Amino acid sequence: MKGKPLVSIVSAGLSKFGKLEGLYGREIFAEAVKEAFDRCPNLNPKDDIQALFVGHMGESYEHQGHTGATMADWAGLLHIPATRTETACASSAAALRAGIFAVLSGLYDVVMVGGVEKMTHRTTAEVTEFLAMASDFPFEQWHGITFPGLYALMATAHMHEYGTTEEHLAMVAVKNHHNGFLNPKAHMQKEVTLEKALSSRVVAWPLKLYDCSLITDGASCLIITKPEIARKYTDTPIQIIGSGQASDSIGIYERSSFTSLIAAKIAAKQAYEMAEVKPEDVDVAEVHDCFTIAEIIAYEDLGFCMPGEGGHFIENGETRLDGKHPVNTSGGLKSKGHPVGATGTAQAYEIYLQLTGQAEKRQVKDAKIGLAHNVGGSGATAAVHIFRSE
Repeated sequence: MKGKPLVSIVSAGLSKFGKLEGLYGREIFAEAVKEAFDRCPNLNPKDDIQALFVGHMGESYEHQGHTGATMADWAGLLHIPATRTETACASSAAALRAGIFAVLSGLYDVVMVGGVEKMTHRTTAEVTEFLAMASDFPFEQWHGITFPGLYALMATAHMHEYGTTEEHLAMVAVKNHHNGFLNPKAHMQKEVTLEKALSSRVVAWPLKLYDCSLITDGASCLIITKPEIARKYTDTPIQIIGSGQASDSIGIYERSSFTSLIAAKIAAKQAYEMAEVKPEDVDVAEVHDCFTIAEIIAYEDLGFCMPGEGGHFIENGETRLDGKHPVNTSGGLKSKGHPVGATGTAQAYEIYLQLTGQAEKRQVKDAKIGLAHNVGGSGATAAVHIFRSE
């Protein structure tokens, strides 16, 4: 048995991801919560759940702050302490870490963690502006650069330094759309050919339309508890055995490299050491593919391959469902969607399904160890969690 369990996941829930017209974020969160409750009939939510931590990136989308209390209300969890966490696109990974700390402290036995974002009712220009708030205002936002532009800089640097190609980027999109096609909760359940991905319109060269994640509505949640009481609630608890988080300069212009996210490497090192596992022990991973280049860089930062080998890693089929290192079995942010506040715990939800054998057509055979890698902004925040089945 590798790594001492920090906490156990006893249930998880995910809303449908997509353009959910006519629904507020609170209603979408309630959908995810209902699934988590339905999966865990031994849980009495009002008596057992003692705190809520919910990731939410921005008030601008719905002109609504005070997210913790709002979501607790709509989850039917009035009167418990409810707190919002914000680390841009890694907001619900931070919520998960807050929940882990709360349980490990001994203050609470059972905690809900999750995330939510309602984005699609806003125009693309508005969403682009709101997302850009996670970059450096005076030196990036003010000059008009957006996240597609920032990740395009990373992509061109990677291409220049290592010979990565546009075809390599497109291969990530093809793989993740195939997986998303198999996921009934994905935003874009649609296969994409390599030719279609390569011929789609340029957003910020070399990134094209199919290299960019979707503007999405969605919510996710987990119910976590002390390992010693987990079987009170379920026969199939999933253990979280490693957790790491780190930060870096908010502006990429201050960093020593455009081809690696140092915060992700540090967070991964922390999580691996805590879990007592190595990259080769990971059976299935969900990584932060906000853009296809981000997934290729993640392969390298997480130690799945050597620096500069990410393009060949995807080309050789290593990360397909039937490959040696399946990555983004859910479809990833690219196909499943990226409701930014919900993404971190949505990744954990997919790992929960995989490690409990409930991922249906996208199930990875004999998956025992899972990893989730969640990035905020252009890499100023990164969190990595490692999971193990019983």
